[in-house]
Amino acid sequence: MNKRLTTAGISLVLLFFAFIPAVHADSGKTYEVGANNLNVRSSPSHSAQVIGQLDNGDRVVVFQEAFGWVQTYFGGQEAWVASPFLYPADAQTSNRSAAPVSSASLEEITVTATEVRIRTGPGTNHEIIDHTSTGDTYSLVQTANNWNKIVLDDGSTGWIAGGMTDYNSGNNTTETNMDSSSSNDSQPHNTNAANGSLSGYNIVLDPGHGGKDPGAVGIGGVFEKDIIMNTVDNVVQKLRAAGATVILTRDSDYFLTLEERVRLNNANNTHAFISLHYNANPIMGINGVSTHFYAGGKDRRLATAIQSALGQNISLYSRSIIQSDYHVLRENSDPSVLVELGFITNPGDLATTRTNAYQNNVADGIVQGLVNYFNE
Repeated sequence: MNKRLTTAGISLVLLFFAFIPAVHADSGKTYEVGANNLNVRSSPSHSAQVIGQLDNGDRVVVFQEAFGWVQTYFGGQEAWVASPFLYPADAQTSNRSAAPVSSASLEEITVTATEVRIRTGPGTNHEIIDHTSTGDTYSLVQTANNWNKIVLDDGSTGWIAGGMTDYNSGNNTTETNMDSSSSNDSQPHNTNAANGSLSGYNIVLDPGHGGKDPGAVGIGGVFEKDIIMNTVDNVVQKLRAAGATVILTRDSDYFLTLEERVRLNNANNTHAFISLHYNANPIMGINGVSTHFYAGGKDRRLATAIQSALGQNISLYSRSIIQSDYHVLRENSDPSVLVELGFITNPGDLATTRTNAYQNNVADGIVQGLVNYFNE
């Protein structure tokens, strides 16, 4: 009897371990935690169940990313952690504290503007990690170039523009006064756009389809989801070179629902959302590029600016702007467009769209279209 119980117990233990996912460092990137008491949740949401906590210096292996969260494993089960508090394990740590900062005996500052960005470093070229608003108070760690390093609620640190608080070191505030999303939204004619720069603007790029959803299938069985990523890489590089902060809904071949794409956009202080696609049609002669919008006003103006700039940079036929009821446009809270960059069922379009020259020209057109839109 005891022998049977022992055998059964061993079997249960073996069965338990068989269902624990195997996690290896070479199956994903390793990241280090940059905060104490970082919640580990059951799904990628601040309202999801907390299943554990991580501390400063802990390491996790990341397997996928989704709208500001990364998926890892914790205690043998799938878990999610907020990505702004993670750093590549081999990265330099100059932009963050080696350990949480105590706020004891530190001077306090108060935010005086609405929807102010908190960044990883003292300048608009640094990553946005959070937002704050009028009346919020923080402990001041140091100042640099009219930027204030503050202690956040979780003990980590971030940087906020001096012109957005009641503490100002007296330096020139022209650049830092633009680090409030409300100032960008209410003043689209800022000097950055006028000078051809997209500094201070947050652009969400949405590569269509991905993972189990191949999108359109073109000549020779080519998938839309594969072609679009090469194009997006060029657009990202040129947008960042122009000073824009770029947020990708996906950066590799995985599936996202339409709802997740919109949710990611709405979670950021986005100035423009651009969904990039390639088209298909049973009639091989159908060709050309079009830009879609849902409503008039900002959406239509953004579509017009981008379609016009694309027409000046690429040789494919322009199908003009089209009002469309796409989910990622209809449910979006920010100016948004969907661009069809050619028909992969048309031999001429397909051959052209797969060239580096075309993809570079598309990137130039989108950058110029955004500059023109923000400078209207």
